[in-house]
Amino acid sequence: MTDNQNLLAEQRRALILDEVRRRGGVRVNELTRRLSVSDMTIRRDLDALARQGVLAKVHGGAVPVVEASTHEPGFEAKSVLEPSAKDEIARAAAALVAPGTALALSGGTTTYALARHLLDVPDLTVVTNSVRVADVFHEAGRSGGAGEARRGAATVVLTGGVRTPSDALVGPVADRAIRSLHFDLLFLGVHGVSVEAGLSTPNLAEAETNTCLMRSARRVVVVADHTKWGTVGLSSFASLDEVDTWVTDRGVSEGVRAEVTEYVPGLVVAGEERA
Repeated sequence: MTDNQNLLAEQRRALILDEVRRRGGVRVNELTRRLSVSDMTIRRDLDALARQGVLAKVHGGAVPVVEASTHEPGFEAKSVLEPSAKDEIARAAAALVAPGTALALSGGTTTYALARHLLDVPDLTVVTNSVRVADVFHEAGRSGGAGEARRGAATVVLTGGVRTPSDALVGPVADRAIRSLHFDLLFLGVHGVSVEAGLSTPNLAEAETNTCLMRSARRVVVVADHTKWGTVGLSSFASLDEVDTWVTDRGVSEGVRAEVTEYVPGLVVAGEERA
């Protein structure tokens, strides 16, 4: 299968998932007519989406997976979801960072991927509430040889706090540290994004810590792949119009792009040329 065919499949599946979430379910015959593809193609798409855990197949179609709003997957479980999309997003997000920037990285697997793409950007100050992100810079600093003196040389501030299942540090200790700081740029990973709920997480303490991060940043960049759209966690901590830029992947549908740009000034789709 060619890259173009792969891209087409990703876009088609994003449209299918968007329909499932909007309408509460779809039928195979409706999708074949709308997307002008075969019954077999649609069934393969539904199989792929079901394996990702984002919908459930039923006789003749598919319905959304209703997940408890308090369910919080662990870091390892999330790291195997959409790895190529997360790496593309990380690469595009890293291009927004200039040398000498004071920035913050929240917890999450996408921000973890971003940290690895920031290792060659000199003179960074990185504030993070993620043990995993801090380890990326720490390990790079230890392994860098004489010819890699700048690699991993960022100044890293780890907030402290109580560890969540996703390896973020949250709670009063983290919040107090973050409130005392000011940074140019925040890269924020999220559990869910929607027009109605805005940015949300299943963890109440993490919601408060994310709010502190946003208030301490001059510019807020959400890094989230297309599967996060329509997901709603227990606690909302920001509306979409509080976000300056959303960096996502090419799986995001045209309908979602149109909705996002009504609220968010900047939309960056990794792998596509910016206008």
